[in-house]
Amino acid sequence: MNIKCGVDIIEISRIKESIEEDKEERFKNRVFTPKEIEYCESKKKQKYQHYAARFAVKEATFKALSENIPDKYGIEWKNIETINDEKGRPQIILTGIDIKNIESIDLSISHCKEYAIANVVVLYK
Repeated sequence: MNIKCGVDIIEISRIKESIEEDKEERFKNRVFTPKEIEYCESKKKQKYQHYAARFAVKEATFKALSENIPDKYGIEWKNIETINDEKGRPQIILTGIDIKNIESIDLSISHCKEYAIANVVVLYK
């Protein structure tokens, strides 16, 4: 059994600026999946906190998986998706990433007015 952890913190203002300055929405559509965009946009005034949190999840997940990724340049932002289960708990969905022996992935997200943070723990068999 092997355990790997990844953590990331980001200023919400950086994500807000990246989204607001990009009128063609290239940044948003390159980084976030349609489900993530739909979820974040539904949060109205707090949408940038949720975008930033999902961005932090992607970074933290990459850090926790990076040792076992054969080609780190072969991964795209959208290969890591954050969804909420029926009870509202965030979960990570990996698509297009071939990593063997993952038993479970645990995720914790938090955000406040200025920062968003994510902690990812991957348990390998």
